[in-house]
Order: sequence, then structure tokens, then C-alpha cells
Amino acid sequence: MASLAAVLGTVVWAVVRYGLEKADQTASVVGGTIAVLSLPISLYALRAPGRAEADVAGNSAPAAREWVPAVAANASLRPPVPTAPVRGRDGELALLDRLRSGGGMAVLCGAGGLGKTTLAAEAARRAQQAGAAVFWVQWQDDAGRLAEDLIRIGQALDLSEGRLDAARRGQAVLVDVVWEHLAAVPGWVVVIDNVDRPGRVGPTRDAVAVYRGWLRPEGAGLLIVTSRDTAASTWGPQARILDLEPLQEAAAAAVLRDAAPSAGSEEEAGALAARLGGLPLALDAAGRYLATATSRYRDFTAYREALDREFGDLLGAQHPQAASDPHIARTVVRHTWDLSLDQLHTDGHTLARPLLHLLALLEAAPIPRSLVTPALLAEATGQNVTVTALDEALAGLHRYGLLHIPGAAPNAPDGDGAPTGIGPLVLHPLVREVMATNLAGTDITSWRNALHAHLTRAVDGTVRARRAGWPTARLLAPHLLPFLNHIQDDTFVATRNTLNALSDTLYEAGATSEEHLLRQQVLDAEIRHLGADHPDTLVSRNKLGLALRRLGRHHEAATVHRETLTDRQRTLGPDHPHTLNSRNNLALALVDLGQYPEAAHLLRRTLAYYENILSPDHPDTLTARNNLALALDHLGRHQEAADLHRQTLNDSERTLGPDHPDTLASRNNLALALRRLGRHQEAADLHRRNLADRERTLGTDHPDTLNSRNNLARALDHLGQHQEAADLHRRNLSDCRRVFGFDHPHTLTSRTNFARALHHLGHHREAADLHRQALTDFERILGPDHPNTLAARSNLVAAETAAAQVRRLRWPRLRRRSGP
Repeated sequence: MASLAAVLGTVVWAVVRYGLEKADQTASVVGGTIAVLSLPISLYALRAPGRAEADVAGNSAPAAREWVPAVAANASLRPPVPTAPVRGRDGELALLDRLRSGGGMAVLCGAGGLGKTTLAAEAARRAQQAGAAVFWVQWQDDAGRLAEDLIRIGQALDLSEGRLDAARRGQAVLVDVVWEHLAAVPGWVVVIDNVDRPGRVGPTRDAVAVYRGWLRPEGAGLLIVTSRDTAASTWGPQARILDLEPLQEAAAAAVLRDAAPSAGSEEEAGALAARLGGLPLALDAAGRYLATATSRYRDFTAYREALDREFGDLLGAQHPQAASDPHIARTVVRHTWDLSLDQLHTDGHTLARPLLHLLALLEAAPIPRSLVTPALLAEATGQNVTVTALDEALAGLHRYGLLHIPGAAPNAPDGDGAPTGIGPLVLHPLVREVMATNLAGTDITSWRNALHAHLTRAVDGTVRARRAGWPTARLLAPHLLPFLNHIQDDTFVATRNTLNALSDTLYEAGATSEEHLLRQQVLDAEIRHLGADHPDTLVSRNKLGLALRRLGRHHEAATVHRETLTDRQRTLGPDHPHTLNSRNNLALALVDLGQYPEAAHLLRRTLAYYENILSPDHPDTLTARNNLALALDHLGRHQEAADLHRQTLNDSERTLGPDHPDTLASRNNLALALRRLGRHQEAADLHRRNLADRERTLGTDHPDTLNSRNNLARALDHLGQHQEAADLHRRNLSDCRRVFGFDHPHTLTSRTNFARALHHLGHHREAADLHRQALTDFERILGPDHPNTLAARSNLVAAETAAAQVRRLRWPRLRRRSGP
């Protein structure tokens, strides 16, 4: 009888495992079947050894240990012990602590390597310290084993044999019996780690989100699930989803220093952490390497520099057992994302892997969604690609955290986890690097050719779109640069023209940083292909100088323009239009440097040439007249400057139109001259009109728009409308910091003008602090003798003097009493 029981137990176990893995029946049938068939395993495995129990037929059953599969008998439910401090997850840990008191289900999700298991282990440790009963289940892609573990947990929390008997007799569903008990018993935490295929959890094919399976949010304790699946539709509305991001630099640097405290300074650790993109798995690998006495590189800087040369031998190294052991693959940077790609392939998203490899050939920058088309992927891979298949591949990569879309949360409740909108696509830098490393030794000529062709078409469409194409132009810029290094002489000019067209669009968009990057790359390539004195090369050098000026790098701009003027005079002659253009641009750079007399001399010569050679209405003539007026205004000849600006404005409106950027610039400069003449109301009216026109035609963040807002605020301040002026300056300073950066001269000027408005409002101490900061920055960036620096020093003295007077008024001097 005992041997028959053992055989029956083995048969029942096989049937249960088959039913859990296949689950082809309907939910009601499967639920009832599992409730009956799984009872011999669950009930007998968890009661005290040697105790007998009546079976379904009323016969005596053997002792529990005879029925327990070996894997279940040896399984441990103890959580792993963290071996190092958990950095940068304080917010998540605090939330898990709060959820523990109320119960429910928390899902720690994100791409492989983000430290989900580490975070769960730390949460488990804190729960144990707080007195909770903590259990750890390692998901093995095996629904039967998960059922065993959860029943054992129920038994450990005093789940009664009577309730299990009811399930065995078909009077209750086993999974409901377990969860009804867990819902009634507080004070526990269960972690189920690495549930990357939640659809296989069981006991039925019902989605996790319907909460009829082994994962439910209704417990009196806290269920913590870790998974690479980030879709809210997977986990349902009652699950609290914690979508993990890479660590911030300070926390990532602390991880490195915990592992290798002697490998360098905090700053050096931060530089390596930034290079690793804050990815915990990579930080751990780098820290362990640096802490090993036999490693070739023993400090943060040496390791960081070596990554650029030897990525494939360091973080990109293959592990011989990773292909056959998923648990090892999870711990190796080179292999951890292959698990997700394998899963996507198994789920039918066969384009996910080649798509990710293709995107990895682009630069480490956001990728415009409009570039990623079925035609691109088809031309690169030779596969048949439909719109639906491509969208599903993108959705799958997004769902498993391999692709990020800023502004579109991957756990948005969208039904299938598909990204919405047309936002840019972002790869983590290490995901990109590993995917590119995987292509080493593969002929990817067709891939690069397809990318080149489609990037060129994308630029053409962006340029034709005018203002509507500006956001895409910013995104395309970094991805075009590498193609200059892969082209031959016979295709160079066409590629160069594409980059120049995009550069011009970036100039119109006010995207100066991206424009400068392209201008520099084009110039370097032209020197290699055409020579330093070629007219096209000199045109590119002139445009580079203008981009440097817009970046506020005035000394560099003046140097470039002076060199270009010299070379054009030598190769083209002094009266060539390009030579005159260089003279004009050098003079403008000198204005920025405060060298007004030399600038005015050059501009007067240039204007005379233009009027004789071109015509009084030619755009270059109007530009030269505008720039001469600027120099005269700075020399204190305000009425002469105003007259020239008014003439230029009238001619520009007539020949270029009222909304042309040059016309708006003339109106702005006329208003500045009128303000210096004390005609503040006229100036304010012109600036207000100009601000409205620039916001309408250029957008609120365009550099010219920010300039108009600054100038309107200055005019209002002179009219005594100090509060409105201060409000405009405060907004403008914030926008300048975001658009230009903290050290750009426009930002420094905006800070100075805000301080002036505060001074006029009587906020002298705050104004003095801003002026002091501005003075330090002006001295560092423009030099101690620049007019802006001298003005900042004067403003600081005035603000400090006013602040001191206020203090004296508030604290009157007390008279000392005489006498003993």
C-alpha cells in the first residue's frame, strides 16, 4: 500500500506540474482541478513529520516526507543578507516601510541591472528588524514550485489543516484558501524575486491583474515582487509600482567607494559612476574589479579611461556559463539584457533584438521616433518589417526597460505597455554599448548605409518643415556626426551639404550648442577633404565664429574671425563680399569684448564698401548699418545710433517684412537706443511689441525671445514698475539658466538685471548677493576690465552701500549713560 501511495504521489505531482505549466483549461475547471490534485503535495509536505491523515478515500496516508518532492523539501525561504549599504534608494525603502504596515502588493520593476533584488533584500532586512515574519521566494519560472512555497509560507503563518482539507475535498480553491489566510494575518512580508514572466505564475492563464492567481494585493502583510516587466497593465490597478531608475551620480559614486575605498576620490568615483550611467550592476562589477589585488587597473580614473579602449574585456566580457544558466546571466553586464531579448523573441517580438542593435549604432543621445521606420529596419536587416511588428518591438523594449521614452512612463496603464506619443527614444549608455559590442565582427555595412540614407532624408524633411521641424533638428544633430568619418571624397560634398542645412536650421531654432557641434565637425572634415584655404572651408570657419559668439565665447569668436579675415584678404582680396562679411563679424565680436572704437572703425569701413558694392537695401548693408549703430550706442553716441537704427528698421520692414528676424533685431536695438536717450515709454512699447512677435514667430524659449523679455523688464524698471520688472527678470533668469547654462553672458546679464530690480524694490541684501555672484562670474568669463565686469563691480558697491544704510536705520546708535 505504501509503495502504491508513493507511485500515486509521483503521478499526482506530475499531473499537477503539467496542469500548472500548461493551464489550457478554463479558469473554473483548472481552479477546481488544482485544488484537488495539488493537495497531496501541499498538505503532506507541510504538516509535522510522521503524522497520518485520512486521504480522499478514507484510507490512511503515509508520512509527509514520503510525498515531498526533493526540491521542495530543500528549498529555503530565508531572504538573502545584503553585503553592502544600499545607496540612492531611500525614497523607495521609506515607501516600502509604509506599505508594510497596511499590506498590499509592491512591484519593483525596471531593466536588468538596476538592483531590484538588492533593494528587495534591504527591504526584507528592515522588515525583519521591525519584527515582521519575512519570506523569500526565488521565482524559477515554475508555477508548481511557487505554489509549494506559498503554501509553506501559509503553514508557517498557521494556516489550518482544516482549510487545506477543504481544498483537497474540492470544497474550496487552494489559491483562495492560502490568500484568505494571508489576508487575515498581519505582520508578514513575502518577496517573490525575478518574476520576469508573470503570465506563467498560475494557477490559471488569468492575467496577474485580475488577482485570482498566486500574486494578489489583498494580504494583510506586504507582497513584494521584482520583475523586468514595467507595464501597469500586467500588475493591475491595486499594485504599487516602483519603476526603478539608474542611481544619481552621488549615490553611484558611494557604491563604488564602498566597494573600493582606496581607488580614488569622491570626484573620481563620480566621473566613473557617470561613465557607467549609474547602473548598479555595472557599479558592482567595477567595484569588485577595482578591489581585486591582481587587477590591471586599481583606481577609478584608470578604469574609466580603460573602458573606452577595452570595454569588451572589462564590462563587455562574456561569461562561459551565462548562455546555459540564467542566474549567472543576470549578474553579468554583457548578458543580463539578453534574458529580456530572449523573452521578447519567445513572445513573438522577433524584431526587438535587431531593432535594439540598430539603435545602438547611433550616438548616445535621444533618437527621434520619426527616424525609426519599417523601411529603415527592413533596409538594414533585410527582413520584412510591418508597422505593427515595429510598434510591437518598440513596445516590448519599452516594457522591459531597454528603451526609455522621456515623458511617457513605461508603467502607464495603456493596455499593452506600448509607448504612446512621438517622444524621442533613449537607450541607457551601457545598453547601447553592450549591444554595439555584440555586433563586433559582424558585417554591418548595410546597417550603416541604411542609417545614413534615412538620416539624410530626415534632415531634408526637417529643413522643409521650418519651425515645426526645430525639435527634430535638435535630436538629429548628434547622430549625423559619425558619418563624416565613414564617407569617401566622392560623397563628401553631399554629406557636408546635409549637415550645413541642418546647422542652418539649428541656428534659426536658437539651438546654438547643437549648431556649434555640427559647425566644428564640418570645418574639421573640410580641412581634411578640401584644404584649409578652400573657400568652402573659410565659409565654415566664419559660421563657426558666429556660433561661438552666440555661445558667449567672445574671445574665441574674435580669434576665429580675425584668422578668417586674414585668410580671405590673402586668398580672395580685400573687397570680396566674403572678406567684408568677415570684417563685419570681427567687428561684432569686438563689440562683445567691449572694444568699441576699433569695432566702430571696422564697421564704418564695411558699411561704406557695402553701400558702394551692393546697394543701400541689401541685407548685408542693413546688417552692417545695424552693427555700426550698436558700436556707436556703446560709445555714448545714442542719438546717432537711434537714427541709424530707425533707418535700418524702416528699410528692413520694407524689404524683409515685419516678422523677419533681422527686422525684429532692428526694432529691439532701436528700443535700446531710445532707453539710453531716456525715452523709456517708447522703448517699453517697442520691446513689448517685439516680445509678442518673437514669442509668436520663434517660441518662448528662443534666445531672441529671452532677450526681448529681458529688455522689456529693463524698460519697465526705468519706468518705475519695479515689481513687474522683477517678476519678468526672475522668470527670464530661470529660462536663461535652462537654455544657455549658468555661465553664458546672457545668463549673467539676466542675473544682473534681476538684482537691479530687487535693489529698486528695496531688497538690497538679496541684490548685493546676486551682484557679488555676477561680479565673480564676469571676472572669470569676460575678464576684469570688460565693461560688464566694471558695471557689476559698481552695482555691487551700490547695493552694499544701500544695505548698510538700511541696517543703520534699523539699529540706531544708543547713547551711553554717564555717571557711576
